[in-house]
Amino acid sequence: MVGVPKRRVSKQRKHLRRAQLKIEAPGLVACPHCKTLKKPHSVCPNCGQYKGRKVLAKEEAK
Repeated sequence: MVGVPKRRVSKQRKHLRRAQLKIEAPGLVACPHCKTLKKPHSVCPNCGQYKGRKVLAKEEAK
């Protein structure tokens, strides 16, 4: 046997539940070295620094 609801879910209750399913933009922070936006707690894709030290070596354009 499966569970069957006794009463129909009202429109308001359905909409209140689904209000939490919205898509949010990712939180971005400015890199302290180059000031570009990056995801928090990750290496900066522009300059390659993390917590004030060089982690990734950027190849220079020739």
